[in-house]
Amino acid sequence: MALLEGTALVWLGLLGSLLCYQFILRTPTIRRNGVPLRKPPNTLPVAGNGILFLRPRQELFSWFVKCQRLFGHETFQITVPTLPPGVVINDPKNLEFVFKNEDIFSKGDFFKRLSWDLFGNGIINVDGELWKAQRKAGLAFLNTSNLRVLTDVALPRYLGHAVNYLHKQERVENVVDLQNVFHEITSQLMGKMAYDMEMHAGDDFAVAFDYASGATTERFQNPLWFVTELLTGSKFRKALHTIRNFGHRIVDSAVNADSKDGGTGSHSESVPDRLDEVSGSLIQSLLEVFNNDRTIVSDAVLNYLSAGRDTVAQALTWCTYLLMQHQRVVEEVRNEAQASLGNIQGSIVGLYDNKERVNSAVFIPTSLPYTMATFYETLRLYPPIPFEIKQCEKATTLPDGTFLPKKSIVFWCTWAMNRSRISWGDDADSFRPERWLSEDGKVITKSAAEYPVFNGGPRLCLGKRMAETLAAQVIATMVLTFDFTPAYEGERVSKSSLTLPMEGGLPCFVKSRTLNLEQQHHK
Repeated sequence: MALLEGTALVWLGLLGSLLCYQFILRTPTIRRNGVPLRKPPNTLPVAGNGILFLRPRQELFSWFVKCQRLFGHETFQITVPTLPPGVVINDPKNLEFVFKNEDIFSKGDFFKRLSWDLFGNGIINVDGELWKAQRKAGLAFLNTSNLRVLTDVALPRYLGHAVNYLHKQERVENVVDLQNVFHEITSQLMGKMAYDMEMHAGDDFAVAFDYASGATTERFQNPLWFVTELLTGSKFRKALHTIRNFGHRIVDSAVNADSKDGGTGSHSESVPDRLDEVSGSLIQSLLEVFNNDRTIVSDAVLNYLSAGRDTVAQALTWCTYLLMQHQRVVEEVRNEAQASLGNIQGSIVGLYDNKERVNSAVFIPTSLPYTMATFYETLRLYPPIPFEIKQCEKATTLPDGTFLPKKSIVFWCTWAMNRSRISWGDDADSFRPERWLSEDGKVITKSAAEYPVFNGGPRLCLGKRMAETLAAQVIATMVLTFDFTPAYEGERVSKSSLTLPMEGGLPCFVKSRTLNLEQQHHK
C-alpha cells in the first residue's frame, strides 16, 4: 500500500508540475485580428483539452467532427499538456496556405521527438535537404517505366495469388480476413519491387510495426507517455528492436546482392522477367543518394515500406467494408468492370479450379470512373492519415487573420474536414460515390486543400498513382470474381495507430461468382 501511495504521489507531482509549466508559464492566447480565438466546449480551466485526448480514438474522431460542425471554417485554439500552443484549422484556404509554405510549417521538434523512435531520419519525420534527397529517390522508383511493370506484371501476379487463395478458402468454407489479404498483396508488391525481398503480411516486422505505430500514437495522446513507457514500455522497445533489425536486413541484402553481381543489378535467371529487371530499384536509389549510409537508408526504407504497404491495404479494407453495406454500389462497380472486360481482348487469362480468371491489367483508373469514385469516397470517409500536425518555424499569420507565434502547432483532422457539410453537403456522413462524378460521368477533381487525403504542396503523396492503380485492379477484380458477406456483427472501427487499420480485421465469407462471358463476347 505504501508503494502504491508513493507511486501515486510521484504521478500527481509530475502532473501538477507539468500543468503548472504548461498553462501558467507557456500557453499564450492565440488571437485572430487581435481577438482571442474561441476554445472548444468543455475546455477545462487547467487541463484544457488534455483529458479528451486520452479517450479512445473513435470518440476523438467524433469530438473533432462535432467541433467542425460547431465552428465551421473558423480556426479555434486547443490546449493540451505537453503540446505547444496550438490551433485546429478547418478552412481549406488556411490549409492551402500551410501546404504552400513548407519553409514556415515543418514537421517540427514536437512531432519528431515523439515519433523519432519509430521513424528516425525517414521521409515521414524529416524536413529540408534530408527530406528532398529521400523524395528524389522515391520519384526515381515511381518512374513511368516502373509503374508500367507494376500495372502489367507485378500487381496482376500478386493479385492473382490472392484470388487463388480466396478460391481455396471458399472450398473449405473458411472465414477470411480481407484486411490480411490486402496487406499480403501490398507486402509482396513493395517487398519485390522496392527491395527485391520476399515479404508477407504476417512477418515479424509487420506485427512489430503495427504495435509500434499504436504505441507512438499514444504518445501524442498521453501527456505523461515518458513516464508510462518506463513502466509498461518493454513490448514497445522489443517491437522497435525487431523493426530496426528488419531495416538493416533489407539494406544488407541489397548491398550484398550488389557486390555479388558487380554492381550491375543483373539477375541470373535464364528466363527474362520484367519484374526482376526493376526489383529492388528503391533500395538501390536510396543507397546511391546517401552514398551507402546504412543508418539513414534503413530509416528511409522502413518509412517507405510503411507508406506503400499499410495505407493502400487499409483503404481497400474500408472500401470492401462499405461495399458490403451498399449492394447498389457493388452492382454499379461490377457492371463497369464487366463492360471494361468486353472492350479488351485478352481480358480472361485462363482457368483456376474450373473458374475463369480475370486479367486485372485491363483495369486502369481512367477507364473505371465509377470504381475510382467509390475509392475516393472511401478515402473521404476513412482517410488513411486521420490527423496531421505541423509546427511553425517562425511567426506567421493565416489567411483568416489568425496570428501564430513561433513553435505553435497547426493541427487538422482530415477525418472531420471530410465530413464538413459546408464542403460536402448535408449528406456528408453518407457513402455516395456519385458525388465524385460530373453529369457526363467523369471524375471530379478536388484540390488538395479541399480533399487532403493525399497531403498537398511539396509533400503531395508520391504514391498517389500507385494507390489508384491498385484500387482500380483490386476493387474491379474482387467485385467481379467474388461476393463477400460479413462474418462479424456491428460496426467496424479503427484501432490506435498513426494510420487507419481496422480493429480485428475484416472477417468475411467468400463466394465465387461466374463471369458473364456471354455478355463479354457480344460486346
